[in-house]
Amino acid sequence: MPQVIFLPHEELCPEGKVIEAEAGVSICDVALQHGVEIEHACEKSCACTTCHVVVREGYDSLNEADELEDDMLDKAWGLEPESRLSCQALVGDEDLVVEIPKYTINQVSENH
Repeated sequence: MPQVIFLPHEELCPEGKVIEAEAGVSICDVALQHGVEIEHACEKSCACTTCHVVVREGYDSLNEADELEDDMLDKAWGLEPESRLSCQALVGDEDLVVEIPKYTINQVSENH
């Protein structure tokens, strides 16, 4: 089973976190199921950028981003070439190293 390694994030997981994940599950769902409360203001429908992450390792093992996700990512704070919306990026067969950006364009925490 691949691992999703979340790098330390000041608020969401200060120590970082290593999680065993099933292939085919979104990075967002993996995080939420293991106590990493990543923002997802649109309820994971690819309608915002609050769940934006940067995949530092394992990016090529993810499913390909579709046009809607690419359009949404253009609005994300701190966009990088390995950026994905965690609600749309599905774990493949390789380990992932994921960084959650410090900021989102969301003005208010949804506290899901």
